[in-house]
Amino acid sequence: MTAFSRAAQLQRLLGQIDRLIARGARASSAYTKWRLAIFLTGLVCTVTLYKTAWYQTGNLALGGFVALFVLVASNHSRLEQRIHRLRLWHTLKSVHLARIRLDWSAVPLPPGSRPESHAYANDLDLTGPHSLLHLIDTTVSDHGRDRLTSWLLTQPPSEAQWEARRRLVQELTPRSLFRDRLLLASRLTGEQEINGRRLAAVLAHPVGFPRLSLILAIQATLAVMTLFLGVGALLGWLPGYWMFTFGAYAVIYLMTDQGEELLEHAVGLHGEMERLGVVLGYLERHARGRRSALGDACAPLMHGRRGPSASVKRAARALHGVSVKAHPLIHLAVNAFCPWDLWFTRQLRGIQEDIARQLPVWLDRLAEVEAASALATFAFLHPTYVWPSRTADTAVRASSLAHPLIPAGHRVANDLELAGLGSIHLITGSNMSGKSTFLRTIGINLCLAQAGAPVCAERLDWSPVRLACCIRVDDSLDAGLSFFYAEVKRLKTILDAIRDDTAPPVLFLIDEIFKGTNNRERLIGSRAYITALSTGNGFGLVSTHDLELTDLEKDIASLINAHFQETVTGGALSFDYILRPGPCPTTNALKIMEMEGLPVHQEEPDRRL
Repeated sequence: MTAFSRAAQLQRLLGQIDRLIARGARASSAYTKWRLAIFLTGLVCTVTLYKTAWYQTGNLALGGFVALFVLVASNHSRLEQRIHRLRLWHTLKSVHLARIRLDWSAVPLPPGSRPESHAYANDLDLTGPHSLLHLIDTTVSDHGRDRLTSWLLTQPPSEAQWEARRRLVQELTPRSLFRDRLLLASRLTGEQEINGRRLAAVLAHPVGFPRLSLILAIQATLAVMTLFLGVGALLGWLPGYWMFTFGAYAVIYLMTDQGEELLEHAVGLHGEMERLGVVLGYLERHARGRRSALGDACAPLMHGRRGPSASVKRAARALHGVSVKAHPLIHLAVNAFCPWDLWFTRQLRGIQEDIARQLPVWLDRLAEVEAASALATFAFLHPTYVWPSRTADTAVRASSLAHPLIPAGHRVANDLELAGLGSIHLITGSNMSGKSTFLRTIGINLCLAQAGAPVCAERLDWSPVRLACCIRVDDSLDAGLSFFYAEVKRLKTILDAIRDDTAPPVLFLIDEIFKGTNNRERLIGSRAYITALSTGNGFGLVSTHDLELTDLEKDIASLINAHFQETVTGGALSFDYILRPGPCPTTNALKIMEMEGLPVHQEEPDRRL
């Protein structure tokens, strides 16, 4: 199945959902009319029967119309809930379609900012607007988004980690209904994401006061004594001793009453736990008893025979008990007969401590499934992408490798073979010919491969590597760094990385090396730097405008020249973005200046592009 047919499939599904929503809206309108008709008819009939003194018949009519109204209202409510689910479903599928079409305005931008000083995140457009994370993030919690981000930004993973991720992603890829319903379960309880940090802070809030259990025991004893003494006094067996025990009970109650603070905490905890409980409950139902990657990932969720949903339900019961405080008269009545507040406060404290102990595991497992689900959705929406293969030797070999953030109708695919430590491809080419995009294409696909996702290629064999880039370098006024100095510091970081023989090899991607200085010093520095790269624990690509550097092929056996070029047709430049072997035979800087109306004086040919 091609990406086009997947988009067509989604469009057909969206059309079906639209028709169901329209049909439901018509039915809802009919229900509204029926409810109004039942109410008015019942009102007229009941009033008429009462006015004619047919009281018994009027009572039966009132009961019948009330029952009928409740039945119709209940069905109407269920219909509205189904319509709401369909609308959420329509939104999810619309966003999936936007992901295929790279319609960035219709894809929600995940919160967060670009990481500072990362080795490749900014260079490869992994985070921020119109980035890979923007495209693939379908997580429902902050921990899930952080886990997905870490899979892209913390590489390479160990072989065991990668195998587990890959197995889970591949298992979830065809299970589109499971993945979408996981999102739907979260959306049905609210628009905000599940915030694990906020929930942990709420759980850390102390509940009750010191010696709560002792005071509860005293209050329970006083309540029982008051009951027996009161019954004795009522039957005339005892004097009014119950007043003394009840007085002591009332004094202790007034001294230990926590007012509205406990209610506010209970309501806040219930709100935070509700969404998490719904999502974890969904995972439990689909992972329990399964011998699968999903079952293995969710196995730690089970605490003995009790899963997260059971703990959440226990918390909900305690929270409902505390919520009696919202009804002052009922609250006073139940606390007059028993230590209701103290009992549920103690219950809430125990449940809260139990959940706080298990919460890290819950959030960790949920994050793992969310991150894998996001990559699985990416794989499902792009069925033409291939699953990369790990290779034992130090190499990256690709056929028809293309950039996943460029629309399918515009992206151009190229082949690549980098094999062995010290292997360098020196890429020359004209301005705008595609050098920078090619470097980013390699980097972003390697990130996907090492995260456990498919890649935009016909084939990709790779070995675990540490990615390091110098493609998008910015000066920093705050740090007092010029563009050239910022570039030098980035290049020094890459050089330090390839000198570390204890870590996996470095795949370096360097665009227009030393572009921040003059021709003479750039050539001297570039020759020395590329020579140093060829002797370290790394391999990669370096692009340049300086054709003089192509002579390094004679001195460095592992260096291979390749280039992009342009053609001039009718006085206009055109590019095919195809990588070709050898140094670039053409230049276009003067042509671009001339096309834009700048004065150009033809002098001696310049070896700089």
